[in-house]
Amino acid sequence: MSNNEQAGTANAVGTRAATKDASQAIRELADKGTGQAKAAYEKVSAAANDTSGAIQSAHSTAVQGAVEYNTKVVEYARVNTNAAFEFATKLLTVKTPSEFLEMTAEHTRKQIEILTGQGKELTSLGQKVMLDASKPLKDSAARVFQAPGR
Repeated sequence: MSNNEQAGTANAVGTRAATKDASQAIRELADKGTGQAKAAYEKVSAAANDTSGAIQSAHSTAVQGAVEYNTKVVEYARVNTNAAFEFATKLLTVKTPSEFLEMTAEHTRKQIEILTGQGKELTSLGQKVMLDASKPLKDSAARVFQAPGR
């Protein structure tokens, strides 16, 4: 074999080796990219599942809170309606205009006191419901956005 033929053979062998090395490097890079994509998908999927659970929990908590709130509103309506009927019944016993004014002032003072208390309780309950309902979402967001390694 001549020097030219040997050089051509060596060159072809070198080219095949280089092609094989490049092919291997591309394959390794593709495998690494696939692994990274799979890991990212798993993280996103876990975050989506966590968020879905948090939304369901928040919804359930909000519904329970709304039921509790509405129950209080109905209870207060019953109490206030009974107070109005009792007041109307007492008015039937009034004999003088001054007695009417006194009874009306007393009833009004008492009702303002009661309504103020009911308003405070409903406000407090509404705030509690909102905080309780938002807690699962807040906790989920904290988990999703927590830096790795903490």
